[in-house]
Amino acid sequence: MTPDIVPDIQEVEPGVYSVILNGASYEVRVGVGEIFINGNGYPFELDDPRQWKRPGSGAGIQGRAAIVAPMPGKIVRVLVSEGDLVEAGQGILVVEAMKMQNELKAPRAGRVTSIAVKAGDGVNAGAVLAAIEQTR
Repeated sequence: MTPDIVPDIQEVEPGVYSVILNGASYEVRVGVGEIFINGNGYPFELDDPRQWKRPGSGAGIQGRAAIVAPMPGKIVRVLVSEGDLVEAGQGILVVEAMKMQNELKAPRAGRVTSIAVKAGDGVNAGAVLAAIEQTR
């Protein structure tokens, strides 16, 4: 894209954008690891340089992954049960914070080993809400 061309981008609903570029209109849907432009899927991977990563280890490889509250809020729904097998990116809980509902997703595939909350519970930022253990 050249510096002279500026797209008009509007979020029409969470994760769905209307993009107008050079007089053409595009519907863009952002999913977990994939972006859809007018129905065509394109895989992507986000690399956040601000996030510290230990080389060759981490929750993405093996062990237990905790799902934590990103901010204080209230649990609206629990979407899985202990013992359920989940896929990476699958919704685990819905938390309401600042009048917005946020779906917290599984960081990787595995088995839900614990759920520490139920619908209606208030939570503090950083509280462990659920845990997923990698299955072999």
